[in-house]
Amino acid sequence: MNPGFRNKTNSKLSLLLVTSILPILSFSQNGDELLIEDIKTEETSNQLCFGFSDIGDSRALEICDALELRENIKARELAEIWVRNEPDSPAAQFALAEILATIEGNLPRALFHLIRAENLTDFKSIDAAFNSGQMQWHYLTLSQLSYVYQLMGDQLKSLEYLDKISSIYQLDVESSRGWPLIKLKQYEAARESAQRVLENSNNPIERARAWNTLCVVELARLAPVESTFACDQTIDEEGDISDKANDYDTVYLTNASEVALSLLQLQKAENYLDRATRVLNPDSVADPWIYKLFLTLSQGRFDEARDALSRMLIWREQQKPLVNVMNRAEHFLVSANFLMLAGYPEDAVNLSQAALNEPDRNGSYSADDAQKDAFAALVNMVANRIEYQIQLETLPRENFFESIRHRLKMEVLSFNAWQAERQAASLFANSEVLQNRLRPYAPLDVHIPEWLESEIVNIMGTGVISAALEESKANGAFQLNEGYYHAYSTEITALNKNPILTISAANQALTLLPQEEVLLRARVSARLGQAYWALNNYEEALNNYEDAYRKDPTIIRRIETSIPVVFSNDGTDFSQIAEGYLKKSPRFFENANGFLIEIKATPDLSVCLRSRALEILSCYHADSAEEQSNEWNARRMTNLFHQDTFGLGYQISKAQRSILMGSSVILSSQSNKAMSNSQDAFIAR
Repeated sequence: MNPGFRNKTNSKLSLLLVTSILPILSFSQNGDELLIEDIKTEETSNQLCFGFSDIGDSRALEICDALELRENIKARELAEIWVRNEPDSPAAQFALAEILATIEGNLPRALFHLIRAENLTDFKSIDAAFNSGQMQWHYLTLSQLSYVYQLMGDQLKSLEYLDKISSIYQLDVESSRGWPLIKLKQYEAARESAQRVLENSNNPIERARAWNTLCVVELARLAPVESTFACDQTIDEEGDISDKANDYDTVYLTNASEVALSLLQLQKAENYLDRATRVLNPDSVADPWIYKLFLTLSQGRFDEARDALSRMLIWREQQKPLVNVMNRAEHFLVSANFLMLAGYPEDAVNLSQAALNEPDRNGSYSADDAQKDAFAALVNMVANRIEYQIQLETLPRENFFESIRHRLKMEVLSFNAWQAERQAASLFANSEVLQNRLRPYAPLDVHIPEWLESEIVNIMGTGVISAALEESKANGAFQLNEGYYHAYSTEITALNKNPILTISAANQALTLLPQEEVLLRARVSARLGQAYWALNNYEEALNNYEDAYRKDPTIIRRIETSIPVVFSNDGTDFSQIAEGYLKKSPRFFENANGFLIEIKATPDLSVCLRSRALEILSCYHADSAEEQSNEWNARRMTNLFHQDTFGLGYQISKAQRSILMGSSVILSSQSNKAMSNSQDAFIAR
């Protein structure tokens, strides 16, 4: 999307409507100008100010000069002085509102000044506006009011101002009506609006909007789209979406990726994202690295996911502030997903809580604020539970007094997880929302990774999900691949402690699910391992536990289970003490048919988890701290062994993790060099 100014002279009055941001599919929208089609003018080379070439007010020109030079603080000060000196000037009110909105991303304050500007220019006709001498400011004020209301989620107000523009200035704004109608879920009205545009307009921007609207309408059904024709036309009306000239349109490429995902064309989806990453676009709300990170993480490509995280931060730092406030929650949530798996759940808790606290700025997205909050609450719940499990792993190594602090912390974590769970449950409670959520890669909803969506079963209860699952299946949600249906069934039967049905559902899921769904397949395998173990089929149980662990080392901790092991030590005091600690760990239980945990003190300290074939699954080595006791070394080694075994093995400093939280919106949209240097360090493993 382009939230800033898009300059184009198009009238003998040199009028240019600043921005009516174009709507797009699931995650973002693109933008350009409305045209005053009944007014013609010659092209002019004059510098534009707030979209006009004939601004005569010296104060406005001075502000525009400052903005052109990126002297944003100076522009803000000039606008504030102007408003203080002339509070009844609509030009002053609009100028300050523009800076607040597009330079600072402060939409509520911008809205306040836009309303003031409108009250000062309440014209009912184009003649009244022209004769007042305030026509430009009135025109721009109405346009920006429609845009700001759209971003802040009040689509009815956005439509109201589009109607005012049409009525007063005799403009055809039909192509801008589709997106607010989509946000209101008035899909048939949106379809009719788009068809009117395609019948009456030859403007390529308006036609792209219309095709985009039709694409969204088709994707709104639970069943997969039968044809991607409308979605392809959005990118290139000639149908050549492979044309490299289209790589500059980040929004449409990321939307194309969402369409491909909804059709389970995973490689095609990634190809679109790779094209979108080639051109850094600070004006686009669609950061392709967000979706690349989600994709690589789901596929167990952890090194590539970490690289995507670093590149996402670089992209974020280049974004304009207005764009930043719109996709900040997305950045927080995808970062939280990575940190959750990497072994830093406390940071994931903070990031997901920050996403929950983000205000509704998703007018550029098809998903609403409730969906964002549901995802954030879900991540917050899981992160709190993972941290609870980490504290539980620590308890066996603590004495009574040391354990008190951990137990108190665990009580807080347990309460916070329950609170987040209840919030998520309330947001998923709507039957229609829940059915859409169960659909694989629902293109119009918030992107919740498939491997994480299984947690919804535990939140909502197996009975509720079972009913919703069958209804979704009947409506065609799993038409392309029933493996996702069986994955949910696996989770339901596992929680219902029915190992026979779990084995049946899990085997079907593993047969049908795409191979790329590595983390989801790992969860299914772990549930299958539990089921086989419950039926004393130890060989199959260990095979599935091993398969799950190799795909996703974090899964055993995330589903709060333990694996069977046999302990072996070399007879040293260190190894015996370490074995005692590990026997009390919630991640292991002792059984003669289990994996092997081998503990040695020479040649260095080591704790290794091996398969029944003695292949290494995880092995941690460290030098002995000679000045410390065997007990101290055993505590340290078992702690580090847990971190290494049930995490991704990345060492990320506190300073690097704090970068993910970002900073408050600042006046300058220029990149911070110090931040870039930190990101270079962040990439290193």
